[in-house]
Amino acid sequence: MIRTHGGDCAAYEREYGRAPLDFSSNVSPLGVPEGVRAAICRAATDCDRYPDPRCTALCAAIAAREGVLPDWVLCGNGAAELIWRIVNAARPKRALVTAPCFGEYEAALEACGCAVERYPLDEAFRLNEGVLDALGGVDLAFVCQPNNPSGVSVDPALLRRILARCEETGTRVVVDECFTGFLDEPERYTVTGELGAHPKLLILNAFTKLWGMAGVRLGYALCADTAFLDALRCAGPPWSVSSLAQEAGLAALRDEDYVRRVRALVARERPRLYEALCALGLRVVAGEANFLLFQSKTPLDAPLRARGILIRSCGDFAGLDETWYRAAVRTREENERLIEALKEVLG
Repeated sequence: MIRTHGGDCAAYEREYGRAPLDFSSNVSPLGVPEGVRAAICRAATDCDRYPDPRCTALCAAIAAREGVLPDWVLCGNGAAELIWRIVNAARPKRALVTAPCFGEYEAALEACGCAVERYPLDEAFRLNEGVLDALGGVDLAFVCQPNNPSGVSVDPALLRRILARCEETGTRVVVDECFTGFLDEPERYTVTGELGAHPKLLILNAFTKLWGMAGVRLGYALCADTAFLDALRCAGPPWSVSSLAQEAGLAALRDEDYVRRVRALVARERPRLYEALCALGLRVVAGEANFLLFQSKTPLDAPLRARGILIRSCGDFAGLDETWYRAAVRTREENERLIEALKEVLG
């Protein structure tokens, strides 16, 4: 069975013959940057050549942006592929994930026969210090900063205690920062500066969300353990990052104005959408990223779908049931369309 995480617009278009308004995938509402579009078109002329298997230029550009050595960067076909590479290379016996969290961690772990332990978030969907004890005897741990689907961040001080604890226990820890760029102070929450002190730390990031490049499939891992990065290269097929994706990534990294605009838009619209959802009587989690998790006793998925709007049903997340939904933060006009549709459905 194909796992879907939202954004299955193709299935909607086959059913209805038109494109939906998609709140189910947490990507930039500004669309693909113009410079990225142009770079992909230019790169198409050289598609008869194999891409650079080491993504040399792109890794150098990412390293410059992140303030790390180029040897600490490995590019992949989206963050999801890198998750599977990490698990295949590490071959853990026991691993820890939070609940609820992004389902691809657990899927990759179970596929390699790993025993998965779930550490439940509290009622406010926050990670607490009890996780430090849960890390004992665990080979691999995944932490999402901020968490998906709740959008709630991990306290930076606690995250650094987690890194120290993993150092003590010999646990390899993966911090997924794919949504960190949407936080109000991303530099306060990233653990990039901890890489040198913690060789068992890996950081995941992607061009999918912040630059709206979900269809390009481009992500990267950061790690000071270059031997383990070499193991990741061998844990999957070669040429996983196309020449089109590499040029798209280089163009995206040059467009800092796009990043500023999308972050400003989300910062404006997230509180407005939060208040509007609360006003409808829904239980809404105070997320800090570019999406909001909320609960409705009235089924919403099918009625909104019939109105041309997709949201993410969260019943397949561990710790949640079919009453939970997630919606991306989009433009003001699009957010208002969602609220009006919800008013109709909720009466």
